[in-house]
Amino acid sequence: MQSDYRDNSWDNNSFDWLRLFGRNLPIVIFLLLAFVGMGLTYWFFSPPEATAEMIANSSSSSLSAPFYKPVPAKPVLQRLAQSPGPIRIGLIAGHKGSDSGAVCDDGLTEAEVNLNITEKVAGALLAQGIHADILEEFDPRLGMYGGTAVISIHADSCIFVNDLATGYKVAASSRTESSQLQSCLEAAYQQATQLPYHANTITPHMTDYHAFRTLPEGVPAVILETGFMNLDR
Repeated sequence: MQSDYRDNSWDNNSFDWLRLFGRNLPIVIFLLLAFVGMGLTYWFFSPPEATAEMIANSSSSSLSAPFYKPVPAKPVLQRLAQSPGPIRIGLIAGHKGSDSGAVCDDGLTEAEVNLNITEKVAGALLAQGIHADILEEFDPRLGMYGGTAVISIHADSCIFVNDLATGYKVAASSRTESSQLQSCLEAAYQQATQLPYHANTITPHMTDYHAFRTLPEGVPAVILETGFMNLDR
């Protein structure tokens, strides 16, 4: 009898591979689904090409932007005392540009006396290197005047009352601290004129003088009644 000499090794190998594949089919399916899922996720969340380029450029510019570290502000200490500005005195010639003020029987007016004294004071200040502005009674510059101080110069009545109607008086602004200016002026004027201080005739028109309410706050101001136009002439 002739023996069957055919090679059955290929059939056996094929059967073994199929059996191995069958046993590992769940793993193969899992890996296949995993790769497909990763591909879909990448495709879904990846921006279009133009958008990706914009993001890349933006990221590049952000990374190359300069880094600023906030530094807390520190107060600057002034080692040397600041020198004061030049002295500038405003001199109001009482009633100038407004009315005559008191009038004497001989025609002398208070406005004339006030202006005469104001001009002499301005000249004396200028001789000392101090700038002085001669202002009218209701000068439009008063509301914005930024001088060192303001002095309003007036004279008292020309009517004879009695022998006690003589002397000078000073009233200071209540809006801005002016007591130092008042004290200085009182002492200097008394020494220069030897007139008595006539405090009991200070009127509300002096203490509530209109210029005190018009001047900017911070400008010391006083009103000076230089004397009576009768006995002190």
